[in-house]
Amino acid sequence: MRAPSEPVKLGSTDMEALAHNIARIMEESGRALAAYLKPREEGRVDDQYAELTDVVKTLGQVAEYWLRDPQRALELQSSLGKAYLDLWGNAVKRMAGEPVEPVAAPEPRDKRFADPEWSNNQFFDFLKQAYLLTVGWANRLVHDAKGLNPHTRQKADFYVRQIANAVAPSNFILTNPEVLRETVSSNAANLVRGMHMLAEDIQAGHGELKIRQSDAKMFEVGRNLAVTPGKVIFENELMQLIQYAPSTASVRKRPLLIVPPWINRFYILDLTPEKSFIGWSVAQGLTVFVISWVNPDKELAQKSFEDYIRAGPLAALEAIEKATNERNVDAIGYCVGGTLLAATLATMAAHGDDRMSSATFFAAQVDFTHAGDLKVFVDEEQIAAREREMTERGYLEGTKMATAFNLLRSNDLVWPYVINNYLKGKEPPPFDLLYWNSDATRMPAANHSFYLRNCYLENRLAKGEMVIGGDRLDLKSIKIPVYNLATREDHIAPAKSVLLGSKFFGGRVRFVLAGSGHIAGVVNPPDKMKYQYWTGPKPTSANLERWLSKAKEHAGSWWPDWLDWLRAQDATEAPAREPGGGVLPPIEDAPGRYVKARD
Repeated sequence: MRAPSEPVKLGSTDMEALAHNIARIMEESGRALAAYLKPREEGRVDDQYAELTDVVKTLGQVAEYWLRDPQRALELQSSLGKAYLDLWGNAVKRMAGEPVEPVAAPEPRDKRFADPEWSNNQFFDFLKQAYLLTVGWANRLVHDAKGLNPHTRQKADFYVRQIANAVAPSNFILTNPEVLRETVSSNAANLVRGMHMLAEDIQAGHGELKIRQSDAKMFEVGRNLAVTPGKVIFENELMQLIQYAPSTASVRKRPLLIVPPWINRFYILDLTPEKSFIGWSVAQGLTVFVISWVNPDKELAQKSFEDYIRAGPLAALEAIEKATNERNVDAIGYCVGGTLLAATLATMAAHGDDRMSSATFFAAQVDFTHAGDLKVFVDEEQIAAREREMTERGYLEGTKMATAFNLLRSNDLVWPYVINNYLKGKEPPPFDLLYWNSDATRMPAANHSFYLRNCYLENRLAKGEMVIGGDRLDLKSIKIPVYNLATREDHIAPAKSVLLGSKFFGGRVRFVLAGSGHIAGVVNPPDKMKYQYWTGPKPTSANLERWLSKAKEHAGSWWPDWLDWLRAQDATEAPAREPGGGVLPPIEDAPGRYVKARD
C-alpha cells in the first residue's frame, strides 16, 4: 500500500488492465447516459431551466456593475493578475529551493486539501493556491459590487459558492492526488466501480442523480430504524398517529404530542435505539404520541396548510383525548412542523381552545427575516416556476427539497460523496442519519405553495397577517410556556432566526442554544456527552452574540434540561397507559405503513 504522501508514479501501470478497464468505463458510461435519457424520452422528466436562468440573471447583475466602469473592471482584473504573479514568483522561488510562505491557504476546517501531497507536491500546491486565489477574487466580485439589493446579493453569493465548490481541483481525476494515486495503482478499476454506481444512482433517481450518502442496504425502517415499540391508533388521509408503549410502571399524566416536519420522515427522532429521542422520552415516563405524515401523491394536490393543521395536530388532539382521557397535552414541533404547530396554537387561541398546555420548538422558525440561504430559492419568479411544476404533477418531488438542503452544505453533503463514490469507486459507509437524509418525501402543491409564499416570501405569520379558516393569526395570543431550541450551526433554521422568533410569543419563553447543526444538535442523546448547550436571559433581539455573552454554557445534551422544564409545568403522574387505551383499537404496529411509502 502506497503511503498517502508518496508521489504518483506512472511507470507501474498495467497497460492491458488499463485498456480493459477503459472499455468497461465506456460501457458503464453508456448505462449512465441511458438511465438519464430514458425518462426524458418517455416524457416522465421535464428538464427545468428556471434555476439556470436565475443563476445567469443574478450573476449578470453582478457583472454589469463591474463592466459599467472600464477603470473599475481593469482594477479588478489587475488585482487577480497580481495575485497570480505573486503565486508564480513563489513557485519559482520554491523550485530554486528557497523557503516560501503560501500566497493562499485553505481554512483549517476545509477537508478537501487534507492529503499531504496538496502541500508537499509543488504542482498540486500551485493548483490549490491558484484555486483559492480565484475563489477569493470571485467572492470579492459579489461583496464589493455596489447597488445590489440584499436578496440579489445573497443569491449571487450562494451561486458563486456553489460554482466554486463544483470546480475545486479536488473534484477531478487528474487534479486530485488521492484519486490519481488510486486510479494509477488500480489501473482505473476505481473509475469502473464509480461509473457503475453513477449509473445505478441516476436510475434510482428516475433520471436525476440521487447521490448515495450511506449504504442503504444496512438499514430498514421498522427493522433497525424506528423500532421503539408502539401502535398506530388513528389515521386519516394525511397522517397516522402513533402511540408508544410505556416502559415504566407510572407515567407523567399529561401526554406529549410530537409534530414532525412533513418534508421529512418522523423517524429522525427515532433512529437507532441509542439515538432515539422518542425512545428516551418513553424511558423517562412520558406518554409519547407522534404524527407520521403521508407521502402524498397527486390525489392530495389540493391539501392545504389549513388541511394539515386540521387533519394533523387538531385531529391528533381528539384521538389523544379518546386514548388517554386527558384533554390537555404538551406539544413539540420540529423544523417546519414547529411552524405548523405555532400556526395551530394561534388558530386555537383565536377560538379559546386551550388543549395545548406547553409548546417546545426544535430548530423551528416563526419569523423568516433571517431564514438563511434557503431564501435564495424563494422569490416571485422561482416560486411561480415551482408552482407551474407542481400544477403539472400535483406535488413537488422530495428530491427537489433534498437537493436544496444538501446544497446549503455542498462541501459536506455533495462533493465528498461524488469523490468517494464516483471517482474513488468506494461505497459510502452505513450511517443512519444520512440514510434518513436521503429518504425524501413529496409535498402537496397547495400546501407547499402556501408555505413558501406566506412564510419565506411574505413572512405573514410573524407580521400577524396569515389567515387560516377566516382567522387572522396572532402569535402574541399564544400565552402558554414555550421552550425554544436553536442549534448554533444550523443552515436551515439559523440560530439568529430562531432567537428572533422568541419575541413573538405572548407567554414565557425559555430559549436554549444547542451546539452543532439542524440534526445533530437536536438528536444528541445524553449518554454520548457530545457538544454543549447554552441557557441565558429572555431574548430581546436577533443578536445571537449579545445573547451568548450573557449565557451560561453546559456540557453535553440539552435533553435533560428540557425534561426538567417540562416536569416543572406539571409533574402529576398516572398509571402507565397501553396504546389506544382500550378505546381506539390499534391499526398496526409502529412505525406504520405511511412512513414506509416510497416513490
